[in-house]
Amino acid sequence: MNFENIYEAFQETVKRFPDNTALIFLGEKYSYARLKGLTDTFAAALNGLGVKKGSRCIIYLPNIPQWVISWLSLQRLGVTAVPIAHIYPPYELKYIANDIEAETIICLDTNFGYVVNVFPETGLKRVITTTMIECLPWWKRIVGRGFDIVPSGKVGLDENIFSFKSLLRKEFSPLPPMRINGEEIAEVLYTGGTTGFPKGVPISHFLFLDSGIEHRRTMESLVPVGKAMVLQGGPLYHILGQVLGLVFICITGDTIILSPRVNIDASLKYIQKYNVTNFFGVPALYRAILDHDRLDFYDLSSLKYCVIGGDIVPSEILDRWEKRFKDHLYEAYGITETCGGVAVIPGGMRPPRGSAGKVFPTKEVKVVESDTLNPVGIGEPGELLVSSKYMVRGYWNKPEETAKCFVNMDDKLWYRTSDIVRVDKDNWVYFSDRSADTIKHKGYRVAASEIEKVLQEHPSVTACCVTGIPDPGVGERIKAFVVLREDVRGVTGYDLIRFCRERLVSYKVPSYIEFRDMLPKSKVGKLLRRELRAEEKRKTDSKN
Repeated sequence: MNFENIYEAFQETVKRFPDNTALIFLGEKYSYARLKGLTDTFAAALNGLGVKKGSRCIIYLPNIPQWVISWLSLQRLGVTAVPIAHIYPPYELKYIANDIEAETIICLDTNFGYVVNVFPETGLKRVITTTMIECLPWWKRIVGRGFDIVPSGKVGLDENIFSFKSLLRKEFSPLPPMRINGEEIAEVLYTGGTTGFPKGVPISHFLFLDSGIEHRRTMESLVPVGKAMVLQGGPLYHILGQVLGLVFICITGDTIILSPRVNIDASLKYIQKYNVTNFFGVPALYRAILDHDRLDFYDLSSLKYCVIGGDIVPSEILDRWEKRFKDHLYEAYGITETCGGVAVIPGGMRPPRGSAGKVFPTKEVKVVESDTLNPVGIGEPGELLVSSKYMVRGYWNKPEETAKCFVNMDDKLWYRTSDIVRVDKDNWVYFSDRSADTIKHKGYRVAASEIEKVLQEHPSVTACCVTGIPDPGVGERIKAFVVLREDVRGVTGYDLIRFCRERLVSYKVPSYIEFRDMLPKSKVGKLLRRELRAEEKRKTDSKN
């Protein structure tokens, strides 16, 4: 690798492609030179506010230019970025802020109230606020506000609260020299935890760049470096959105089109208007496109490399896409702990039927028996273990979870994915099943235990078990089986769902609540989640 850190790679990209468009947001274009100017200015402002190397900063924003500017500025300063969903409620925001010991948060005016709510109970020292359209020209801001197109919220400014835009206008001292080693942590992404709490995944500069270079290389035969027009099909805080979008700004000079939320008509319009070459998303997004009643009104012929991943991919979606567009979708398999791709279908290659991709050259895999960790035969199903040169070495501040999920074998560290796969002699991966503790909903890995912990905090609940039930539209729906205390009367499923909404981000809230007198358990008292999951699958199969 030729770079010591992410910002060094970005600087080199700016030198090579200064006039290339880096970002497009609601029609506004940002060249690489302009993006770097904004990034350096904001980095100087953060430094002037006392945001120092080694501290942690939460990015609590949707897909807008300020997200990218903030993230790159933090990389310039050696500050650990902590991107989280902008829809996280106070309950999860407070937990993450305290777990990561964040001192700074960059938020939107519409979620500023949540930040104020948790501020006194955290170690946060400063808040930087922005709006959805703050970086757009004045006339677009007037139109957005005048026609009430853009959501807005109330923000108060005091000695600890600063405006993003005002910081860009102020003069600050020059930036300090950049001394960042590639093994230092660039960011921490939070994912579901088996103990009921989200767990932080520390990603180093080297790992992020190595993963990004490998992903970009897979599509180079179809789209040359610096020529890709990428429609950001996933959130920037999610690993899928990072390794198939964000990272290209750092290393290739490609263009990323940002949209604050998913809208099918807007996405199809962008593809046609900007001649988009690269698109990616979860199966539910592709299904929504294929089912869209105005699909025939758009010209999508510019698409060259469309990646589908983040969940089990139904063959029906693959067949419909190929029939409609005379080209196949490129499946990919990866997770946050491996910084994205473990396997992907390289550009221009026709995969074996049912494969989720070919193992990346930078990754090493083992397929083992989950109980014994003994290797299985080639092509036999087993739990997938992954190792790589710059791999994540453990969770942030979670030694017990680290011990469960990271193992030393053959003088190497391996990550246990909990996914059951087959890998053939040519390194093609075939997905079989996942741990019953993990639910894949709308492309997110949701830990059943996290939802169970929240439900068990309700005073009426004595026991519960959460599992996923198959749904072709979103992968799996979340269902909770609940046992109430004997003396409780009048508590409904709606009451429990509302309780969850106040404490969990929307994609983790159960779709269904089923009350039971008791839950199935093993002889040693362990909940038999797989039994409930199998029961729901039988119900689904009987309906079909």
